[in-house]
Amino acid sequence: MPEKSTLARARRDKRQGKAPSTQAGEFVREEIHHVREGKHGARSAKQAIAIGLSKARRAGVELSPPPRGAKRSTRKSAEAASRAAAHGGTRRSPRRARSRRALKREKRSATSRKALSRQAKQASRRRSHAARSAAARKAARTRRAGRA
Repeated sequence: MPEKSTLARARRDKRQGKAPSTQAGEFVREEIHHVREGKHGARSAKQAIAIGLSKARRAGVELSPPPRGAKRSTRKSAEAASRAAAHGGTRRSPRRARSRRALKREKRSATSRKALSRQAKQASRRRSHAARSAAARKAARTRRAGRA
């Protein structure tokens, strides 16, 4: 269950008309904090991000489905999370409960600055030059708008 403050920040983002990925960013941020404060671990930064996105979907953030290249199980899990949001949540399955216990045994260094930086660079490398450039231009535009 996400914290009330996280839900409030995500709702505020939605009210302001921000993208679903921005709304979901609040849940990812919360998850990174959880790993850092030792609530549980993660195998990698990517896993911590995935947990955050799953929480966002369950909380009703209308995220797009995983990309075509994703595993079938990942796509099914995302669909199930979106359905759970539509039905007001579901009982935690035994498998999900076991996975939470497994997370407790994982390392905490998955969300270190270094690990997150490495993940960001890898994600960036997968994108085309044009896509990276467009993202940078958009960031500059929103920065200027915020200052005015």
